[in-house]
Amino acid sequence: MPTPLIPCDLLLRASRIVTQDARRRVFEDACLAVRDGRVLDVGPWEATASRHATAEVRDLGAALVLPGLINVHAHASMTLFRGLADDLPLMDWLSRHIWPLEAKLSPELVRLGAQAACAEMLTTGITCFADGYFHEREVLAATREAGIRVVLGEGFFGFPSPMFPTAKHCWDVVEGLREATRNDPFARIMLMPHAAYTTTPESLRESMALAESLDCPWHIHCAESPAETASCLEMFGLRPVPYLDSLGCLRPRTILAHCVDLNEEEIALVAARGAKVAHCPSSNMKLANGAAPVQRFLDAGIVVGLGTDGAASNNSLNLFAEMRHAALLQKLLLLAPGALPAQAVLDMATRQGAACLGWPGIGSLEPGSRADLLALDLSSPNLQPLHSPVSQAVYAAHGGEVRLVLVDGRVVYEDGRPLGIDLPLLRQELAGAVRWMREHRT
Repeated sequence: MPTPLIPCDLLLRASRIVTQDARRRVFEDACLAVRDGRVLDVGPWEATASRHATAEVRDLGAALVLPGLINVHAHASMTLFRGLADDLPLMDWLSRHIWPLEAKLSPELVRLGAQAACAEMLTTGITCFADGYFHEREVLAATREAGIRVVLGEGFFGFPSPMFPTAKHCWDVVEGLREATRNDPFARIMLMPHAAYTTTPESLRESMALAESLDCPWHIHCAESPAETASCLEMFGLRPVPYLDSLGCLRPRTILAHCVDLNEEEIALVAARGAKVAHCPSSNMKLANGAAPVQRFLDAGIVVGLGTDGAASNNSLNLFAEMRHAALLQKLLLLAPGALPAQAVLDMATRQGAACLGWPGIGSLEPGSRADLLALDLSSPNLQPLHSPVSQAVYAAHGGEVRLVLVDGRVVYEDGRPLGIDLPLLRQELAGAVRWMREHRT
């Protein structure tokens, strides 16, 4: 008797598939079988396809398939501020230009900025992002339309603030977000205090306790610049990392964004506590905050993911750019060409990003994982000739080669078009937002 064929929904064929599994296998003339939003099988085309019966076959030809990229630190709605106030120091940029406008943003504008960000991220193969901002229910609505995964962090500063008169108001909103996403396979939540110097010890402790009770990540800007370190020393008598540790806020669920200004003792402390790091090289360079010692983080055993930060301080939401910048910046910082090699950087944008966010089942293409993926067009001149797919993805690709994106096995972007977003209408509404900001800048 012949072996019965295993049913699946989709067979995807491509000239290369980078699995990012534990063995980092790469298959040529490759096949990916998908059923119910999960990867059922992956391997060489002939052997893999012959095991399955399917309703749909997609032959991508000269394409490089990768797991969907994971953006572990973003402020999606800040896309509204792209190019608004460039070439300024961090504190001046925040206090004089960004925070005054943010205090006036309506929920509708927050949603519009998130829609623009989702369109941009899908265009360059990002299938999941962690967002820290305000009116996160609006961000949730935008991600549901786009079909992208999200970890929602309702940002907070000290209380009272323009968004929350008291800490309880904030905690109630967070718990409401948890209820809104409880049965949503594409959305999760996190706690998102802005930074040590903009919050209070009480709110940091309380928010960590809430993160523990909700079993979700706790994400904070930390040691983003020497100026932040100076503020913490003046306010609390401690540098940011020891200060957070003194409050019991360095834990395995902790994600520390930036970590530019860390010394060796602090690196060891972060590693010992099991906290994670979100590295945002383009934003750090643009704001002249410095270069995070990422190779030392990895050498210490710290899990490091890759983030874009917001489009206001980057000015793009493109993890291909971040991968290249991350690798080159470490080589320059250490004057070592072998620092942060291509495979380590791709890990940060996929597997380690999933580990940062505590989201199992994404960041790789292997049996049982979610079918989140992107396909690069290998006929693009900048991707020829092809010696190493991983090297090509990190050093040569710029994201414009992305031709197909799947989330949970469903096409959400194809050939220049995010399927859940009306791009002409989006452009029209963004033009209106620009007029609004011109009228409301102080």
